Amino acid sequence: MERDELLTPWGCVMTMGQTRAWDLETDVVCIGSGAGGMSAALTAAIEGLNVLVVEKTQYVGGSTAISGGAVWIPNNSQSSQLGHKDSMEQAKLYLDRIVGNWASDEMKRAFLEAGPEMVRYLEQRTEVKLIARAYSPDYYPDTEGASLGGRSMDPAPFDGRSLGKNFDLLRPPLKEFVVLGGMMVTMSDAYHLLNVTKSFASWRHGMKLVARYASDRLRHRRGTRLVLGNSLAGRLLKSALDRKIPVWVSTPARRLIVEDDRVTGVIVTKDGRELAIKARRGVVLATGGFPSDIALRQEFLPHPTGLWSMAPEGNTGDGLQLGQAVGAQANRNNASNAFLAPISILEKPNGETVKFPHLVWDRARPGLMAVNGSAQRFVNEATSYHEFGLAMYDSHKTVPSIPSYLICDSAFLHKWGLGLALPGRRPFRHLIKAGYLVEAPTIEALAQRLGLDPATLAATTVRFNALAAKGEDEDFGKGGNAYNRYLGDPSVKDRNPCLGPITTAPFYSVRVYPGDIGTAAGLVTDRHARVLDDKGQRIAGLYACGNDMNSVMGGTYPGPGITLGPALTFGYLAGRHMAGVA
Repeated sequence: MERDELLTPWGCVMTMGQTRAWDLETDVVCIGSGAGGMSAALTAAIEGLNVLVVEKTQYVGGSTAISGGAVWIPNNSQSSQLGHKDSMEQAKLYLDRIVGNWASDEMKRAFLEAGPEMVRYLEQRTEVKLIARAYSPDYYPDTEGASLGGRSMDPAPFDGRSLGKNFDLLRPPLKEFVVLGGMMVTMSDAYHLLNVTKSFASWRHGMKLVARYASDRLRHRRGTRLVLGNSLAGRLLKSALDRKIPVWVSTPARRLIVEDDRVTGVIVTKDGRELAIKARRGVVLATGGFPSDIALRQEFLPHPTGLWSMAPEGNTGDGLQLGQAVGAQANRNNASNAFLAPISILEKPNGETVKFPHLVWDRARPGLMAVNGSAQRFVNEATSYHEFGLAMYDSHKTVPSIPSYLICDSAFLHKWGLGLALPGRRPFRHLIKAGYLVEAPTIEALAQRLGLDPATLAATTVRFNALAAKGEDEDFGKGGNAYNRYLGDPSVKDRNPCLGPITTAPFYSVRVYPGDIGTAAGLVTDRHARVLDDKGQRIAGLYACGNDMNSVMGGTYPGPGITLGPALTFGYLAGRHMAGVA
């Protein structure tokens, strides 16, 4: 430790006087390489600052790279072209109804005002290109201010070959979301691939994908046609490389440096050495929250909880702890401290754990129901993944509901798949052998194998089938709104596309747990992403965005892309503020 330095009770380095010897000086240090950190880095660099990005893991992209990639930006410039007359007032009304007082008006307005600006700014100056969805309902489509489309944007497909030798720096997508061992597909691609023998258009589309992938595998370990969150992460990385922003991987941040009540730098570990890096304009915390740290999960999240997260293993709360070490305020009082999702878990013989998030593919389809430990339904299966997770915890207060059980028949399994059991009659016997997928010749036998009451599950199934025949779920409303129907069977036009019978033996089930796709609780900031202390005062030189920043949605989940939208937006605001741009 340098002369006149003190190690504070929080673990940060506080310098008394100006005697520190810096290993490197720059304007901005961004800790983390997901959407938030890279947006801040790019914006600061575009505005003329020198920037360094440090990343704890060996890959760039964070949870962005393995996400679905949706970016929720109300009132963006493409909405009206798609026939959706959006406005800031309508979006604010919607957030007021869903988010309410879980977030301040200041933060909601900052996001809504800056979001469309951010999209234009990055599109004009970087490789980031977002395409608004013509039809993609908000998650509460019957609420005042909701929209049926235009607000959710997807990254345009990206050619990973343009990264050259840096392609291998990009975090790969989840293995469970690729086909043929490494080919990325969107939901539209998946529909085409499932219909290659039924439609010439689907056959042609599928053959183009396969031909491109075959060519890729001659030179690369996976496909280079990037979509979803991998495309967004790839576009951000390409933009950083184009601007010659150094990105140091395998470089965890250890401590923040405080001088005269201002964060002036950070100590990182690189190649086995501790380096002190001065940040003249600011340090940005963007490490992805704490979903992979069991102690923080138990502190912030409802019980029971386990390591039930789809986030990367490196997201262990580094930003949260670095911030708290210098007095930053962490908000524990959100509607939910995590963005929940039902996940199923496969334990492999070699000890490896494989997790599958049941987000949008199977739960809303006709012929699937969910039951709790009493063998009774407890939720609209087609609701958002976040609401499904909340329902599991709510049901668990009175009835064992963790795990809960997704149940279908063989016709459903072959057509739609169930978790890791993929559709299209793919092999699945290994999943049965592993205990992940449970199979039985009758509903009663399935109940016995799940440890449920056979008579109750049989009665629940009879009731579900009667509702399916009627076409209306009088009990829980499956298929009762535009969002539900959007995720139902797209070929069904004349009846409820989310309801179908469970009748064709054998019958199947997977256990699901209330996991998450990231944490919502984080460091409290102002509208410029400046971190605040416990008294609400700004900590000079310190910013936070992405899941290190407390969710502007207050732990609610209004629509697809409400994590990446704010991450990019508040990263943009942080970058501009550090550069002194009004």
